[in-house]
Amino acid sequence: MPEALLPPLLEAVLGVGTDLELRTTLQHIVDAAAELTGARYAALGTADPGQDGLSEIRTPGTVPSATACLTVPIHVQDEEFGRLHLAGKDRFTAEDEQLLHVLAVQAGIAIGNARLYEAARQRERWIEGAAAVTTALLGEGPAADALTTVAERARLLADACAGVILHPTEEGGMEIVTASTHDDPGDIVGTTIAPGSPVLEQLLGGEPVFVDDSATDPRMTTHVRHRFGPSMMLPLQADGRLIGTLALPRRRGDRPYTSVERLLAVQFASQAALALVLADAQHSRELLAVFEDRDRIARDLHDLVVQRLFATGMMLESAQRRTEEDEVHETLGRAVDELQSTVQEVRTTIFALQQPPADAPTTFRGKVLRETAGAAALLGFAPSTRFTGAVESRVPEATAGLLTALRRALATASRRPGVGRIEVTVDATATLPDGREGVRLTVHDDGAADEGTADGAGTGTTVTWQAPL
Repeated sequence: MPEALLPPLLEAVLGVGTDLELRTTLQHIVDAAAELTGARYAALGTADPGQDGLSEIRTPGTVPSATACLTVPIHVQDEEFGRLHLAGKDRFTAEDEQLLHVLAVQAGIAIGNARLYEAARQRERWIEGAAAVTTALLGEGPAADALTTVAERARLLADACAGVILHPTEEGGMEIVTASTHDDPGDIVGTTIAPGSPVLEQLLGGEPVFVDDSATDPRMTTHVRHRFGPSMMLPLQADGRLIGTLALPRRRGDRPYTSVERLLAVQFASQAALALVLADAQHSRELLAVFEDRDRIARDLHDLVVQRLFATGMMLESAQRRTEEDEVHETLGRAVDELQSTVQEVRTTIFALQQPPADAPTTFRGKVLRETAGAAALLGFAPSTRFTGAVESRVPEATAGLLTALRRALATASRRPGVGRIEVTVDATATLPDGREGVRLTVHDDGAADEGTADGAGTGTTVTWQAPL
């Protein structure tokens, strides 16, 4: 090799290794090859675009026609990374080819270093992202935001156009329940994958699915598939249990996912699934602590506050019987009435505190049974409950007053002496006095009747509430 060529070659060799970013390194190689040989056009085509997400790097301009060409392979270790093509020169000399081979060797070393740097940088980003998700899920944020947090963070890490969470359906398919996109997710949420899909079989088996083009892949069957290109579908699996799927599609025409990105995304999904399980367990423990605290408060109210109010009421009644002053007698009577009213309100609060989670029953029948179950904790026995007619379809949500009346009736019965049985009846076929169809609530207990009731002493007490349908 002529000595005159050594300084430019040395400068070019040093230049290709000055940057650790892969795309910039490849551009340095292309530019150096053109400058060293005097070619007006240079391009570097990669052998496996999916490896690094790059297909071709070139100098500005187009390939000149009717000119000589020179091609040299570039190897990274024992693997062919791609080929360096030169054109736009009347004739390439043996020195040109020798220079290009030397440059190709140095380029292979620089590309290997850039790959390692890029992989380390991506791994750091994904690890930090997984840690951020875990911190967010185990923090004090609402549990309902957990899936959105995973979808949003994964979308940003993968440079995807959407982050989607799917849950298994009762029919054996999967449904999109959460979507994070650049724009409004629109009709993405609610999209289902029908049972029997090849993609679904892999996901339910805990295997990730990688798709080159969602719009043309025959395995993809959803109506939104035409919007997307490369995609990853990753099982959210913890302790052998599939809790969902994380899908990360890119737009049509976007670069494919590299093998490093696929590996890191699978690891992220595994970590996210564990964080979701831990967050759910933490939420359950927090709810349990709240319910235990509510139960303790209810016991304290019953054992301390109510008993003291009863004792105070009895003292006032005793003082009322002994006084002969009408004004004092009337004042004491009002005080006794206020205490009885307070006791009833406290008992109503006790029942409310002892209810199961507010979102447990979703049907009207379930809400009624929840009230009677809560009363059983104080009564020492469960009231019998009977429903007549199609209460679920006939009783509207607007009749919430029925539940309030039921709660108060149970609270009143619980403080009446001698109560050993309570019968609750909800009749959705009742006819009101004015002839209209209605719903009627009847609460009967076998305790000592209040003075002045229609049932008379010793026959129990019946409370009735009704409303039109």
